[in-house]
Amino acid sequence: MAGIHVRGGTIIKTTNKGNPIAYPVQQPDGTWTTTDISARLVKRIQDLGFDAVVNIGGDGSQKISQVLFERGLNIIGVPKTIDNDLSATDLTFGFSTAVQIATESLDRLVTTAESHHRVMVMEVMGRDAGWIALHTALAGGAEICIIPEIPYDIKKVLQKINKRYAKGRGFVNIVIAEGAKPALGNVVGEKSKDIGDEHIKLGGIANYLKQQIEESGCPAQVRTTILGHVQRGGTPIAFDRILATTMGVKAFELIQNGDFGKMVTYKNNTISSVNIEEAISSYNILSKDHYLVRTARSLSVCFGD
Repeated sequence: MAGIHVRGGTIIKTTNKGNPIAYPVQQPDGTWTTTDISARLVKRIQDLGFDAVVNIGGDGSQKISQVLFERGLNIIGVPKTIDNDLSATDLTFGFSTAVQIATESLDRLVTTAESHHRVMVMEVMGRDAGWIALHTALAGGAEICIIPEIPYDIKKVLQKINKRYAKGRGFVNIVIAEGAKPALGNVVGEKSKDIGDEHIKLGGIANYLKQQIEESGCPAQVRTTILGHVQRGGTPIAFDRILATTMGVKAFELIQNGDFGKMVTYKNNTISSVNIEEAISSYNILSKDHYLVRTARSLSVCFGD
């Protein structure tokens, strides 16, 4: 289809419910259980005459890819997720666009923070990985960045805020990841009510942090912005379009060569591939000594630790 390069998401539709490895089945008594229908799915795909399947998605999607490959399906994985949570590739497409959207949003909040001397808290997505939050904080000049990999101490956050207001007037911009949590607490979210959706629905940590700041007696006004799915939609930036295109070409090269059970990767500015099993072996989180974390600390960005 011509023109799809400017469209976000998927043109063939998708779902994050109904995992074939743990497919929801309702019992006669009305309760729900799960069963593994992956072998049946593979047979159905093969009976329909498909030569191969390209599974486009993140960590969860590629875990399904590996199981289907083990069941005999000719499958190739392509890493697409804004979370950037696959360690076998430097970048997943969708991530850079999400960072761009989040940065533009933070730029707009900075002016309000400065003119009204407020603390502005912006919550971004990323689940258990803080890549979007950290990139956005660095690009947008945030004073505080709170990520899932570094549980925060509210006292340290308040110290940074008070330092910014030491002369009576000031402002603070905080970027916080949806999966962030206080050092002595848990993530903010709730179990999905949708049958077959195993994900915890994260969201609300920005408002929780706002409450903590206000209850501390901080005199500054605190405002929150939760970007949510704004980060996921719309037109992808040029880099993501190019990355997606090159990864798509590589996927079809692998199919032509019969080299299945692989995931396309982008490493050291080179398109390559690894076994899907290797791609899902470790979740891609930010280490505390990552060069971007060190860069942020050198710029006096507070992580709340």
